[in-house]
Amino acid sequence: MSPYDAVLFDNDGVLVEPPTAKAQTAAIEAAFEVLGVADVAPEDVEALRHGVTVEQLDAVAAAYGLDPAALWAARERFDEDAQLDAFRAGERATYDDIGALADVAGPRAVVSNNHHSTVSFVLDFFDLDARFDTHYGRPMTLESLTRKKPEPHYLNRALADLGASSGLYVGDSASDIVAAERAGLDSVFLRRSHRPTVPADVTPTHVVDGLEAVATLASDADAAE
Repeated sequence: MSPYDAVLFDNDGVLVEPPTAKAQTAAIEAAFEVLGVADVAPEDVEALRHGVTVEQLDAVAAAYGLDPAALWAARERFDEDAQLDAFRAGERATYDDIGALADVAGPRAVVSNNHHSTVSFVLDFFDLDARFDTHYGRPMTLESLTRKKPEPHYLNRALADLGASSGLYVGDSASDIVAAERAGLDSVFLRRSHRPTVPADVTPTHVVDGLEAVATLASDADAAE
């Protein structure tokens, strides 16, 4: 019997390969260009590449005389286009252990800081829809920046969908581990080639090297202790 009511997964770096910094940078530069800014400082591009906050967005937009909402809308549009192109071109794929999802006991969900529409695309494109009962990503709104992980908002919504009061969340970042703790979930840090060590500032419940180990944790009460 599974020790958990549900198992939830991050998307990028867990189910599929993460986007490259090069692709993300090009998308952000394209967003600035469409808004009339051709020369953007590398540190400002980096500020909008990963872990963006409302405060960071406001500061970068102000530096170039741009409306934050317009900059964010362009950034999101070009970022998603780049991601979908990469999947279609075979430049990003699922991990080799994706088949282990079939062995994960109980209801399953995906909760990601990526765009909700991108997560939906991934599940459809790689025929993973049947493996999950619900999924959440961010809407392309400023408000979503205050709700993404490490905040537990979307984890809590997924748990409500599944009718679950206990669960396991599988991620590859510090924000995943913190979000799991805030949602009252056990956490799994999944080592991948892009992130082989646990971040120093978090202590996950479990550390594993593949999705096969997640399947064991989800089905074996002794392994989950």
